[in-house]
Amino acid sequence: MEPPLHQTREAWLNYVAQRMAPMFERLGSPLPAELRIAIGFTSSGERSRHIGECWDNQCSEDRHFEIFIRPDLSESKDLMPMQVAAILGHELVHAAVGVAAGHRKEFRRIARGIGLVGQMAATTPGPEFEEVLRPILQEAGPLPHGRLQSALGTSSHSSRRKRTHSRVKCVCDTCGYAAHTTRRWFNSAGAPLCPKHGQMNVQRI
Repeated sequence: MEPPLHQTREAWLNYVAQRMAPMFERLGSPLPAELRIAIGFTSSGERSRHIGECWDNQCSEDRHFEIFIRPDLSESKDLMPMQVAAILGHELVHAAVGVAAGHRKEFRRIARGIGLVGQMAATTPGPEFEEVLRPILQEAGPLPHGRLQSALGTSSHSSRRKRTHSRVKCVCDTCGYAAHTTRRWFNSAGAPLCPKHGQMNVQRI
């Protein structure tokens, strides 16, 4: 038996993302070069309803966009690759247009342009998306992943002190102007802007 084309889930995800890249280029919104993709629980944990998440590159020490896709998706083994690809496509749109754009006009334009349909906060693959992705997924080979059945509760836990703050501190590198926002607004709209110099960097999250 030949070994699978991709030995890890991350390799599979990155292959699919690279093959999807021309879809974004044709729409005038190319994917960022600094991008990491992984299967893992989102920041709100296993009890969250979020199936995917894209972190703004301002949150990363080396300025990478970080995408996470849940490991306990409920689709069958045969249908899971397309479901993962659709979630990946949604999060790639966030990376392409910027997390601060939310699910508004520019997100909607790109999401629909690559064939995602439905409510923009919870898109699903439309016929055009599936038509383009089907040969890509066939070339990618099997997704080296089995559904994590977290409901069984047989994991070990490392204890960590609970964070006591839920606010994000952003600072202007030019003049030192500082502003705070909540995690919720930061994740949906991005960092606030300095009145004089614009873009601010995250100091604490």
